[in-house]
Parts: sequence; C-alpha cells; structure tokens
Amino acid sequence: MTAIEMRLLPRTASVDSSGALSIGGVAVADIAAQFGTPSFIYDEQHLRETCREAVAAFGADRVIYATKAFINTAMVKLAHEEGLLLDVATGGELFVALNAGVPANRCVLHGNNKSVEELRTAMEAGLRHIVVDSFDEIERIERLHAEGLSAPRVQLRITPGLHVETHDYVSTGQDDSKFGFNLNNGDAHRAVKRARASSAMDLVGIHCHIGSNVVTVANFEDAWRVMVDLFTPLSLSEITLGGGLGVAYTATDVAPTMQEWADVLKRATTALPAGTAVYVEPGRSIVAAAAISLYSVGTVKPIEGIRTYVAVDGGMSDNPRPMMYGSEYEAFDPQRMTAPRNNRARIVGKHCESGDILIFDAPIAADVKVGDLLALPVTGAYGYSMASNYNKVPRPAVVFVANGVARLVTRRETFEDLVRLDV
Repeated sequence: MTAIEMRLLPRTASVDSSGALSIGGVAVADIAAQFGTPSFIYDEQHLRETCREAVAAFGADRVIYATKAFINTAMVKLAHEEGLLLDVATGGELFVALNAGVPANRCVLHGNNKSVEELRTAMEAGLRHIVVDSFDEIERIERLHAEGLSAPRVQLRITPGLHVETHDYVSTGQDDSKFGFNLNNGDAHRAVKRARASSAMDLVGIHCHIGSNVVTVANFEDAWRVMVDLFTPLSLSEITLGGGLGVAYTATDVAPTMQEWADVLKRATTALPAGTAVYVEPGRSIVAAAAISLYSVGTVKPIEGIRTYVAVDGGMSDNPRPMMYGSEYEAFDPQRMTAPRNNRARIVGKHCESGDILIFDAPIAADVKVGDLLALPVTGAYGYSMASNYNKVPRPAVVFVANGVARLVTRRETFEDLVRLDV
C-alpha cells in the first residue's frame, strides 16, 4: 500500500526530503523527543481554520462547539476566540469553560441527566440557555426557581424518530433513545405545553441531535425537515439542529464538507419563519483531523502463519473508539512518510485486554522495530476526552503546534497523579 494520504493529516503537515513529517513547522520527531509519547499533537492553525469555516458557513453566534469532542483550557479559549459558543454536557465541562474565562452567556448546557447542582450552577452563572432533556429536569428547574434563582432560557431536546447510518452507540435521534422528548409518542408536545405554562423557565426554542459521525447528509435533511414542521406553529425564536457531521478516518472514507452540511441545512430550513435563529453544534468536524496520536513501538511480535503484533505505549486508555465502536484508523511512521506500507500488522496497546486493539489489520512500512515512532491520524476527537487510567496508565500529554513552536497545553499525568485522590 502507498504512503499515508496527506489529506488525512493536519493541514500544516509537510514532509521533507528525508521523508520526515512536520506539523505546524515542527518536526514530529522533535516533539516526541521534547514531550515524550504517547502524545496528542494538534495543529493550531487547522483548529482555527475549521472554526472560521463553520462561522462562515452558518453565521456569527450560530455555531456551538460540542466540547465533549475535545476539551481542555487551551481548546475552549481557542474556540471562544474564534467566535464559537460552547456546548457543555456536564458540570465538569462547564467548570473548564468558565475557569478558562469564557463568559457564561457563551455557554449552553446539555446532558440527559443533569443534577440539581449542575442546574443550579448553570442558572446562577446565567448560561445562554439550557437544553432540557426530561420532565424530571423541568421539575428540578422549577424547584430551583422556587428557591429564588432566575428563570433560565431553555430549549427542549426533541427526538424526531429517525435512525441514521452510524454506529448504534452514537445514534441519538431514533424513538428508542435515552435523549430528549419523543416526538412520535406525544412527549414532545406535552413538554412544550408544560414548559410554556411554567414561570420557572423561558422557553425559547427546540433542539435535536440525530447521531454522531454521520456522513450521509440526506440523514440530516430528513430530520431537520421534521423539526421545522414541529417548530413552525410554535411561535418560538430559536432552533438548534445539532451536530454529528462525520469525518474521513481512512483513505477509503468520504465525508461532506462544512459548507455541504450548511447547504443542506439551508434547504431544510427555508420554511422557517423570518428571523428564526438557527444554531448548529459541530464537534468532531472541528477537531478530529487537526491532531495525530504519537506513540513509540515497544514490542514487535511476529506469529508465523498468523499475523504480526506491533504494540505501542498507549492503546485503549487514550483511544477507546476501536474497542467501543469498531472504529477504523490508519498508521504510519512519521520519520518514513514516503515509504510504501507493504507489510501488515495488528496495532495493539499495552493494556491487559485482548480487545486492546487500535487497528485490526494495518498496512505498515517494512522493518518496524522497537523504538520506532508510530502515529495515527484523525484522532483529535474523542481520544483525549475519552481517555482513562485503565491499568493505572497515566493519560498522555497534549501539545499544540503553530508557527514553528510546540507548546504543552495539557501535561502528561504522573504516577503521583494516580494516587492524589486516594485517602
């Protein structure tokens, strides 16, 4: 197989005459030497460009970045600087955003099981709006309002009853979903009536999200037309048509662009009343392709007649997506970018699980050996944000690179970090 396709790499990626990869003007091998492995390396220019493309496609103050895809202080500051609002799904994500200096009125609170304390924090801080997910949550907001807290602006999350072409675990818009008020059984209309009758909240709009990593734009159009039909007679001012735009993870993948996604939205919303504020919530499409995961090879184990295993110093603790969803990636040696990948191996991690597999059958360059670097592209979404300490493996470092400078934005955990909460 040929060398890794450059379209899968961060936008500032370049290869020198020796076949070595640089990102943001910094050699990846130098980043490994300075910050160690495993590490997530993000192209800051790429991040800023995708943020700007989203704003250009959908309009100012209409793009809400889904922080669950990747969140740390540097990322929320960057998204805020580029004019994006922030979607936070828990009190922890909200804390990171506020602690980074993002104004509360630039944040939106999601979550299917918001606690009283999470709602209290959101209401006291004065978030832009809360996306209400259940009748229990309406009751919690009413109790907090009775204690003297101001009535928040709210949108109601609606499940439109459509199944999309993605993994079941990230499909959210079908009738059988833990999220939102079901449209087809009447819950959505009951929720609208209940919220409107309550003095504890200001119902400003409705919201839907049909799934994650959706690459068939017709799926979006179908769901959005259902939402527009629901919205039009309600005389509300805002509608959020979710996120879920997919990306290309391998050379065989094809994904729509941000503008193609926006074009579908415009077609689907032509019947909306004039002046309606339409929001979207991209996450993966902002950050996924902006980063690579960088590992060191620790073991090469050929089993004659079966396969070769190549084990790296990370695995399911920094990228559980292959284990959870069967997600596919490619691998490459950042110091031999032009070498053909004619050999094959199973890329595995260091955890005590047979399922700790990053790539089931990866084309790799010949003669991979212990100590080599190995990288996976398109890991900027749901890698670090889903990382764990399984087997007490410290979480990786996160490095931003731009204009020839690599800077640490989240340090690598230490062994001491692994016991700092123990009492």
